[in-house]
Amino acid sequence: MFGIYLKRELSRRKKAALVIALGLALGIALVITVNSVSAGMTQAQDKVLQSLYGLGTDMTVTKARTAPTGDSSGKPNFQFDAKSEDDDSTQSSDRVMTQGGQALASSLVTKVAAQQGVSSAVGALSLNVTKVDGSFTQGKAKSSTSGQSNQGGPGGSSGGSMPQVQGGGASFDVNSYSVGGVDVTDQELGPLATSKITSGRTFTATETNAKVAVVGKSYAKENKYKVGSTFKISGTKYTVIGIATPDSSDSTTDVYLPLKQAQTLGDAKNKVTTIYVKATDSKQIDTVKATIQKNISGTTVTTSADLAETVSGSLSTASDLATSVGKWLSIAVLAAAFLVAALLTSSAVSRRVREFGTLKALGWPSRRVTRQVVGESMVNGLLGGALGIGLGLAAAYTVTAISPKLTAQLGSSGGGGGMGGGPGGGGPGQQSAQNTMEIALSAPVSATTIALAVGLAVAGGLIAGAMGGWRASRMRPADALRSVS
Repeated sequence: MFGIYLKRELSRRKKAALVIALGLALGIALVITVNSVSAGMTQAQDKVLQSLYGLGTDMTVTKARTAPTGDSSGKPNFQFDAKSEDDDSTQSSDRVMTQGGQALASSLVTKVAAQQGVSSAVGALSLNVTKVDGSFTQGKAKSSTSGQSNQGGPGGSSGGSMPQVQGGGASFDVNSYSVGGVDVTDQELGPLATSKITSGRTFTATETNAKVAVVGKSYAKENKYKVGSTFKISGTKYTVIGIATPDSSDSTTDVYLPLKQAQTLGDAKNKVTTIYVKATDSKQIDTVKATIQKNISGTTVTTSADLAETVSGSLSTASDLATSVGKWLSIAVLAAAFLVAALLTSSAVSRRVREFGTLKALGWPSRRVTRQVVGESMVNGLLGGALGIGLGLAAAYTVTAISPKLTAQLGSSGGGGGMGGGPGGGGPGQQSAQNTMEIALSAPVSATTIALAVGLAVAGGLIAGAMGGWRASRMRPADALRSVS
């Protein structure tokens, strides 16, 4: 009897049922859309942080920032001497510098690894190499000039030669690229952890001081390097053994070398610029950070949460809107949808005074009338949930299909704790210039979001049914007679 009556009443009141269902559907669709876009924002931020931070890395340790001393212009000086006063001369010079000029003793890697809550720690060295090719003519016996490293985007390379500079009988080209010293005995942490070897191989544990290199994909393409190619840095020849492709974004490092080779090039024996740290429990990262800062003075410890605070640009703005404005907008619209559904249901019950009064006169108890109204509202709620899920999935699919591009600008955090992650990024506090990345936004819909939508549909139906049921339970048979007159 319940099912038959329910089917008949819903078929008689299709328009009213559809209006109530659509009201709930819009609220539920907005909740699904906001949740899926927020999930996409989170994934985008995770990609940015992972590409800079190192896969499996929970925090990094760098030297605490100190006030610069001496010449702080940041312009490396290059000295060229012509072979004679009459002949043209072409010379090349490499200037290798530790990024940021901040380095820690390698022994601190072991000390950090021994701290409570630390699972493993690996050291890396970040270098900038500025290469100048000079040509001298017209009998100039000596020319001295200075060039500045051109570090463009997140790749750290110059993206080609700087415009050729001429004057005083000399012309020169300046190119800059980044070099990362890798602990070849533990590559699961550190600068190479976020890249995949797509050609050749990575370092072996025995190549601690071998003259071999892994180069980034974009840098290899720019310089036409392939496995087996050779190049020189400060007169030392290196053989390319592999091409590294970053997992999620442009790599911040152009050339990877064994750590000892990088230390030799940078005149930084037994030095590292960044210590990558993995905690035994990701939930205790703040505790581990405090422990390291307390026990190892003169260092800056940066977590992914610290780095996330330095992310700006459209990704950060959109994320803030999705998590704040979007959340409250969803709540407001959903509350309004529930209220409208409840009011419409109550209004529909009021128009059925004769019907419910007659049923009560025929012997229907109030609870049976209430159950009937709640049943109708539940069906309307489930219909609204189905429509809302459909609309929400369509909206999420549209966002994913369009894949709008968001930018993420990464600067240093307060107190110089900002993190560039791999050697190309310069490590925390090592790079003052902002790196800009482009991330394609997606809107993944999880099973949890669908379950939430179903729950909201049921809740909406119950709220509307409760309001309508309460109104129906107050009706008396006499109300039916009055409605006839």
